[in-house]
Amino acid sequence: MNAITRPVRTRVAPSPTGDPHVGTAYIALINYCFAKKHGGEFLLRIEDTDQARSTPQSEKMILESLRWLGLSWDEGPDVGGPHGPYRQSERSAIYTAHCDQLLADGHAFKCYCTPEKLAASRAAQMAAKQPPKYDGACLSLTADDIAKLDSEGVSHVVRMKIPTTGTCIVQDTLRGEIAFEYAVVDMQVLMKSDGLPTYHLANVVDDHLMGITHVMRGEEWISSAPKHLLLYQYFGWEPPVLTHLPLLRNADKSKLSKRKNPTSILYYQRAGYLPQAMQNFLGLFIKSASEEDEKTSLQTLIDEFDVHNISLGGPVFDTSKLDWLNGRYLREELSVSEFLDAVKAWALNDSYLTPIAEMAQARITKMSDLGGLTAMFFMNRIDGMTVERLRDGVKLEQDAQRAAYTLGLQQFDNMIEWNREGIEATLRRTAEVLDAKLKDVIRPFYIAITGSAQGVPLFDAIAHLGRDIIRERLRHAMELLGPATSKEAKAWTDLLTAPPKAE
Repeated sequence: MNAITRPVRTRVAPSPTGDPHVGTAYIALINYCFAKKHGGEFLLRIEDTDQARSTPQSEKMILESLRWLGLSWDEGPDVGGPHGPYRQSERSAIYTAHCDQLLADGHAFKCYCTPEKLAASRAAQMAAKQPPKYDGACLSLTADDIAKLDSEGVSHVVRMKIPTTGTCIVQDTLRGEIAFEYAVVDMQVLMKSDGLPTYHLANVVDDHLMGITHVMRGEEWISSAPKHLLLYQYFGWEPPVLTHLPLLRNADKSKLSKRKNPTSILYYQRAGYLPQAMQNFLGLFIKSASEEDEKTSLQTLIDEFDVHNISLGGPVFDTSKLDWLNGRYLREELSVSEFLDAVKAWALNDSYLTPIAEMAQARITKMSDLGGLTAMFFMNRIDGMTVERLRDGVKLEQDAQRAAYTLGLQQFDNMIEWNREGIEATLRRTAEVLDAKLKDVIRPFYIAITGSAQGVPLFDAIAHLGRDIIRERLRHAMELLGPATSKEAKAWTDLLTAPPKAE
């Protein structure tokens, strides 16, 4: 790690565009431990410039999930601080002023190229086996040209200028020097035509103004480092120390994906894992391998933190290890009364039980019916699920059933707000594109999600179980029936975008 000359300040900056990812928790834990190890401060910033996909619901889940994990932050949207606002959507004037500064200093330019022109240019570059990037067409516009286009209301973005020659050397804590030829670095869009900044401008401006000394982020941002360092140079600012962290991996070393493993922190909370166990599990990725017991504490992780203990090979997200750790915490760390409190906090509370009671009350004749009717609300996967069980009484052909699950999963993943109305619309749309009756589509979903062909209202049950558990149950059903091939997945997905059939 480079010499530390300023008080350490790190941050985690998630986008509220979906379920909070375990990768976010992993990055947050590293930044938190490093800051606390050096007596510094840890910030949380919400990067919500993607207004089409960002939601308050997602932001709330991010905050709740990181707090559940046992992390806290010194500054953030919910706790305030001297460097706010901590939501990028509330900082537009700041970005505009800095973008105007770059334009005035000649480090950025307005680009009026249409999407069609850009697409044609990139296609030609790829055909010529050149790296696709902006061709610089608007660099030659004169001040008069720009004034005329602006007076006519022609839409534009703002791009950063990139040197045509030379090399950018990125100093990375884990990787050492990484060289990038400027000739292959694209003229990045900094301000979109809607007046909102891209990640690159907002990220650099915010990190500087918030005094971030160390940026520790995923390795997918390595290729963006030359652009960010160039922006620091243009503004005359000292850049932070950069560390690009290896991504979490599946057992087959592929990038951790919700299609192979549950990836939402909330899934693990809902599935009944203890936050101490998840914290410990993620901590193993930043802890030196030793013969010592793998159970550890947050304070020990802080005290022993050394970024060089992180292997560049990419930590494997092994859920069997998490299960083992969670079992140990349940048995070894909790008294009976503490165990009961944990169970109550997990599911035996009014917030979780009231909707279940509302669904079940009309479906039982005696209290003892509740066990079988509601057991599925207290499971991860459905116990004992088989192909025969999934196919029981289902009128769809097996491939059509697989298509229904695939289409349902895709639409569920794309739902911005998770609610009953969107769930019902998803199943109706699935029936429509498969040219099937709604009841014939509902039955296989009923079985995969509840374990039975009948029971509590399906749409309400799906809404209450949550996206993460539903995704896992449908994924399990697809494992049993046969996962979709890439060709099948594309063909089925195309059905969603196909024009409606003529009457």
